[in-house]
Amino acid sequence: MELQISDLEKDIIKEILNIGLARAADSFASISKDRVLLKVPDMELINANEVLEILKKFERTHEIIQSDIKGDFNGTTLMVFSAKHIEKLSQVCLYMELPYENALNEMQESLLLEISNIITGAFVTQLANILKADIYGSPPSHPQKGALADSLKNVFSNSPIFQPIIFTVITHFTNFEEMVELPLFLFFDTQTFTKILDIIRSYNFYELN
Repeated sequence: MELQISDLEKDIIKEILNIGLARAADSFASISKDRVLLKVPDMELINANEVLEILKKFERTHEIIQSDIKGDFNGTTLMVFSAKHIEKLSQVCLYMELPYENALNEMQESLLLEISNIITGAFVTQLANILKADIYGSPPSHPQKGALADSLKNVFSNSPIFQPIIFTVITHFTNFEEMVELPLFLFFDTQTFTKILDIIRSYNFYELN
């Protein structure tokens, strides 16, 4: 299925996501106890296999925390934590100098799950309010390395007629002091993206402005 979307609609979707991500950035700033800069999200319609190749590169060197979006929309958020960020968050939140050695210990895993839960929850709540949709985030999980493709089946395989195109937003929370990037990936299947387009097309853009 080929999606038709105008430049104006792209800009509107980016702005809606920006508002939701700004709330998430505020939540992350309170956790990391530092100012957070948020890059404007990029929006791409790309093949599912391309997405998996991108994620495999992160999977080798980073820890990925997943939270699914349920309800009216079908989607997934992935937060990608670098070794440097894991160590800093351990220091700030756990008051411990815990080195990251290509594997999370139990306390670090619990911390990243809670951070993802707070940030994704803030984003999903804001998105639900803006789009007037009944959506919620599921409890976050930490997929084993090499198992990410299986954990994303809810987006890639839920509606085969709409595959393999999915909706992807890649943005970054950037720590102000050290400029450590914390990528956040947001995926919607094409059926959900079509629902979002229908919602924004029903808006009166002048009233929105």
